[in-house]
Amino acid sequence: MAEIKPTATASVKATSVQAKKSSNAISWIAPIVCVIAGYSIWRFMMGDASGFKEPDAAGGFWPHHKDPKDAFHRIYEGGIIVPLLIGMFLMVVVFSIERYLTIRKALGNGSISDFIRKVQYHLANRNVDAALSECDKQRGSVGNVMKAGLRRYKEMISEGNLNTDQKVIAIQKEVEEATALELPMLQKNLVFLSTITSVGTLIALLGTVLGMIRSFAALGEEGGGGAAGDLAVGISEALYNTALGIGTSAIALIMYNIFTTKIDSITYGIDESGFTLTQSFASLYK
Repeated sequence: MAEIKPTATASVKATSVQAKKSSNAISWIAPIVCVIAGYSIWRFMMGDASGFKEPDAAGGFWPHHKDPKDAFHRIYEGGIIVPLLIGMFLMVVVFSIERYLTIRKALGNGSISDFIRKVQYHLANRNVDAALSECDKQRGSVGNVMKAGLRRYKEMISEGNLNTDQKVIAIQKEVEEATALELPMLQKNLVFLSTITSVGTLIALLGTVLGMIRSFAALGEEGGGGAAGDLAVGISEALYNTALGIGTSAIALIMYNIFTTKIDSITYGIDESGFTLTQSFASLYK
């Protein structure tokens, strides 16, 4: 019987990639603050008694003012759904700014394609330190992933216990782990924009239905010309809700598509980075 020799398995150091610590308090603080701000705008600015010819002196949570003096105060007649729609619009603004700042930072400095070409040039000349220096200059998500991969790349050059295929797998694993830490940071909070895109229209439809119910109820109770005022208020409630909801959903959809396009470009750059590292090592260090 042939003697079976034990296979020596070389240990590869654990990943050097560290999980990023970040607070996501904005994801639950912002919606609450925006809804409160939406109600405040509707109640105390649009619903200011001085903007109506027949103000409701009793006031309260929802004063029933009549005969607004201008278009701004007329939006108040949209009803109690309006502050929720205003709050959703403010959420779109807040999360759009937050995502813009995050994705702008993730894009880093300069063109991603130019950065990858520079790294490829340095690797072709076996100058890993210069490639790492390019990553420090780029300072984006692609640069972070590339830097993690290059560190393992540099370690694998002097590693004598692994064959080329095992070294390439180790580099690829490092890139995948770095990618797994970068991508969630880019996609975080986009769910608010995608949700508002669909929910905004549904809430607007709810406000529209409530306004039409109010209109037909006025017709049924009074009838004739005496119901014209209540009918107009009901229709305005329906139309203001429709306009606010559609406008908010449209802006949310536009911003969502812009950000996902930017994220796709970063993801493509990360994928190209991993391919660059593995192919370079496989061809130069056989």
